[in-house]
Amino acid sequence: MRPTRPNRYRSAAWSLALAFVATTAASAQSRVVLPAGSVIIVRTNTPLQSASAKTGETFETNVDESVGVDEFTVIPAGSKIRGVISLATPATRQQSGVIEVVFDRLMLPNGSTFPITGRLTSTDSAERRQIESDPNARVVLVGDRGGIGATVAGAGSGKSTNNVLAALGIMLSKGRDVSVPAGTPLAVYLESAVTLRGGGRLRGGEGSTIYTAAERVRAAQQALAQANYYRGPQNGQLDDATRRALFQFQVDRGLSATGNLDGRTAQALGISLGVGVGGGASGTVLSPANAAAVRRDAQTLVSRFRSELAVTSVGRLNPSRTYSQADLELWFALSGFADNAAVYEQIVTSGGNPNAAVLAGRALANAARRVDSAMQNARTSSQLQNGWATVRRNISAIDTN
Repeated sequence: MRPTRPNRYRSAAWSLALAFVATTAASAQSRVVLPAGSVIIVRTNTPLQSASAKTGETFETNVDESVGVDEFTVIPAGSKIRGVISLATPATRQQSGVIEVVFDRLMLPNGSTFPITGRLTSTDSAERRQIESDPNARVVLVGDRGGIGATVAGAGSGKSTNNVLAALGIMLSKGRDVSVPAGTPLAVYLESAVTLRGGGRLRGGEGSTIYTAAERVRAAQQALAQANYYRGPQNGQLDDATRRALFQFQVDRGLSATGNLDGRTAQALGISLGVGVGGGASGTVLSPANAAAVRRDAQTLVSRFRSELAVTSVGRLNPSRTYSQADLELWFALSGFADNAAVYEQIVTSGGNPNAAVLAGRALANAARRVDSAMQNARTSSQLQNGWATVRRNISAIDTN
């Protein structure tokens, strides 16, 4: 009987080892990176006033809306971000007051804290352009009568207070103090990535979720390019050029202008964020109007090519004409694409299943590639070639290959 003990111990040891590995894997999987360049909207808990502020003082801000990254919540609503006043000068008769703040700590409701490196930015397009004109600029609040009780501005890159004030120039001429009331929204720009623990799994389309996965970023780049906001490579990288395009799109659409690829922006771009059975799919979906335009253009091309082939309305071919295999291959491919475009339009217009709409877009792109192949061998007019090029441009957002 004694030999059975080692087996029992060995079984227990294996169970403990497997449990440890599973726990370690789950922990690793739940680590989520909030990338540098992300913008978090917070609200001040206390006023910020240049008349009384002192360098080195700290203040707290609240995160009102949960922030997610791709599939997980990483910053729950009710979290706090600590700010530190790094420069403060009161107003004089000749010069407006100035406050510079940085953000150094994220505090979650469960008591966890994370060091961060953040600075102030703006959701106003004019202020954002001024800030980004010098990537090394120190970003400050300048006393002003409008907006949030201050203007957000970039002010030189030197450490000296005099250099900052000199860089602001005429912006200081109003002689007003910074007076930002409690409850004022501020935009925190993360200068470094932060690794956080993922919380609950999100459903697709959460408004404040920041999407960083390459497939979704690429879909955004394609949609932005189609709308003439973006001219860079469609590489799935959330770089500065992509963020600037997102920011301008958000400004024009009346969205919170952060430069994040968040849920609201993704939906406005027509990117499907739904998660379906078996893992789901993400990608761009054409608007119903664009889908209808593709269907109409495709049907027009079919009619044109039938005319070029001298095919009657009932499908009778010209008995005196010699047709090639390539001619008929293109006729079939074009006709099939037009039928597929009509089905795609129905799927998009019904809006019943966003995940299926993404997959339908991929199927339509595959049908378009069959037309591309047939076009290479058939005899076609320049009008048909130009018309097909237009269709191809109009579906480029859903052709991810």
